[in-house]
Amino acid sequence: MWSDASVREGTPLVAPFAAPHAAATEKVSPMSGFLKVEQLAKAYQADKPVFADVSFAIDKGEFVCIIGHSGCGKTTILNVLAGLDTATSGHCFMDGREIAGPSLERGVVFQSHALMPWLTVRQNIAFAVKSRWPDWSKAQINGHAEKFVALVGLLPAIDKKPSQLSGGMKQRVGIARAFAIQPKMLLLDEPFGALDALTRGTIQDELMGIVRETHQTVFMITHDVDEAILLADRILLMTNGQETEQGYRPGGMAEVVVNPLPRSRTRAQLHHLDGYYDLRNHIVDFLVSRAKAH
Repeated sequence: MWSDASVREGTPLVAPFAAPHAAATEKVSPMSGFLKVEQLAKAYQADKPVFADVSFAIDKGEFVCIIGHSGCGKTTILNVLAGLDTATSGHCFMDGREIAGPSLERGVVFQSHALMPWLTVRQNIAFAVKSRWPDWSKAQINGHAEKFVALVGLLPAIDKKPSQLSGGMKQRVGIARAFAIQPKMLLLDEPFGALDALTRGTIQDELMGIVRETHQTVFMITHDVDEAILLADRILLMTNGQETEQGYRPGGMAEVVVNPLPRSRTRAQLHHLDGYYDLRNHIVDFLVSRAKAH
């Protein structure tokens, strides 16, 4: 069974996936988790919410991906979690406190690296570290920055400016900067979407290694099914809003899928693992047949 109802408490599920011949999933009751999203909705037009009644929870140290077609509200949800946007209704809690505005407790990496072009790699990361720990000495800040630059394999380029780096290297710096402030949660908005396949694969491997080493809690948006299967412990599937014979139906959380593959999986072995193609086909079928893209 790929639904997480039997594994986790507190995640409301809608039509969860079950392997052939598996029993129907039981409903999940009161929400628990390190991050809790409760009945979130966003409407730019009052009568046509982009999404409504979105609820899910994420445990500490868990890696969760969200997939859906463009326009379903994935980035809006991430921005609400980051404190960069507000929901029309609903609540988000992290570590027992409601999210209200940006915080260094949540690190964000967007598709654009957002580096300061006049600063070197070292200085870009040191700027974030100093914001997080303003009382640290210059030596402490520098040593901490070097540690996270090393984690993404960029020590030889630590004193170069962004203009001297490739796209993949810039994105590595963005990831190192986010990890360097040691946030309670990392939010990733398609961070590898603009990279070529080879570079994307290399950075995926690096991200997996860092997450396993730091036990970081991660919420990530992706359009890449294989990326979600490789990285995520669970995958949230979103539907788009649509017009029906009964009127407009907002988008929302259609399904929560538990990844049954070994957590020690690698890109090289992924396609050879039992259950990989069943899982992939299920997600692709959802996107093609049930996500209702505009």
